[in-house]
Amino acid sequence: MSPPDPAHARAALPPLPQTALAGEVIDLVTRAESPPLANHSIRSYLFARLAADDRHLAPGTDYDPELLLAACLLHDIGLTAEGDRGQRFEVNGADMAAEILGRHRRTRQDIDAVWQAIALNTSIGIAQRRGPIAALTLAGVSIDFGQGSDLLPDRTAAAVHHAYPRLSIARVLTDAIVEHARRAPEGAPPFSMAAELSRQRAAPGHLSTLEDMARSSRWG
Repeated sequence: MSPPDPAHARAALPPLPQTALAGEVIDLVTRAESPPLANHSIRSYLFARLAADDRHLAPGTDYDPELLLAACLLHDIGLTAEGDRGQRFEVNGADMAAEILGRHRRTRQDIDAVWQAIALNTSIGIAQRRGPIAALTLAGVSIDFGQGSDLLPDRTAAAVHHAYPRLSIARVLTDAIVEHARRAPEGAPPFSMAAELSRQRAAPGHLSTLEDMARSSRWG
């Protein structure tokens, strides 16, 4: 990736919604998550917006940017002490998001769209068929690990990473998921991402598929 011009780096990025709900979500994520996880969450939103543009989906018409921000930014909040409810981390985050959206008087349909997007963000092949918020959330998270990143010009990708550095996210996220599984074994049922990453961490070499995928991706 070519380095961005710092003066124009943020101008090249999709804007973050300026609403009370968005403000609460951004404050929560930057406070409760570690910097690597918070940056990953915000990058996922930015990449999701860029994926929407590539698919010719218009914000405000084909999807709600505020709901997309809530889904992307809160998709890993269930790994934090504040978001841990003793369930799968995806469900922890989905439940917490539902509570926040409920306080902001979003409709049941909106709440359900975000709940599904977060709960299914590790379910490739299912999330894509549960509406635009779920599909775009998965796209944003996937792009952050290099999957489907061809749609991004080098300059745009560099601007995202300049604003929100990666900070060894694959290792940090794997560690967080495995640690959560140790704290709450019921949150790592067989065949879940948490169970699989825990198995890989315990195997010789200790390198997870997530880390290997990130290391071999466009982002290195």
